[in-house]
Amino acid sequence: MSTHISTDAPQTGLANPELANVEVSGLTRSSFILRGAMAAGAVYGLGAVTPFVSQALAETGGGDVEILNFALTLEYLESDFYNVKGKEIGLKGQAKSYASMFGEQEADHVEAITTTIKSLGGKPVAKPTFVIPASSQSSFLALASVLENTGVSAYNGAAPSIQSKQVLAAAGSIVQIEARHAAAINLLLSKSPTPSGGFDVPLTKAQVLTKVKPLIKA
Repeated sequence: MSTHISTDAPQTGLANPELANVEVSGLTRSSFILRGAMAAGAVYGLGAVTPFVSQALAETGGGDVEILNFALTLEYLESDFYNVKGKEIGLKGQAKSYASMFGEQEADHVEAITTTIKSLGGKPVAKPTFVIPASSQSSFLALASVLENTGVSAYNGAAPSIQSKQVLAAAGSIVQIEARHAAAINLLLSKSPTPSGGFDVPLTKAQVLTKVKPLIKA
């Protein structure tokens, strides 16, 4: 079954319309959380992703394996974005170099998280099928910026629920790379590589959850 981000808000009024048409197949818990995180980011901005993920993971109660499977689903998306969509677009110059480098690193993240889940006695979640709405280098870079920054916010949301210090350290090492990807892409787009004020400031859970939940269609 194919699922997608669906909102009641007009596409032109979204904070990040690039996220609104990214499709994620399947109805696993991890896919549902990722879909909800992207819905939150699309409608209310990337500051909405952190509290949404934090609350959603707290509700599942699956421990570190559940959190890692969510991270794996996110890394599947980012790996496909660079390694599949990036090649389809026919990127040039620095964008092509970054896509190749970042794609290798996202694939490494997939392998590392998969290995960690197995070492904890868990079962890695199956890879979903993605439909990624990018048809040119400019639209690819715009979506890359949003996806990378979404990833950073999602990892920030997941971190407080991680119980193992080793898993937390591993997640911390990955999110630093995601942040560097985001900064590099932002510079290509002549955007600031860092948030204004020097901090990623999330919305509160109350600001996000009551508004986002009705927008997530099963």
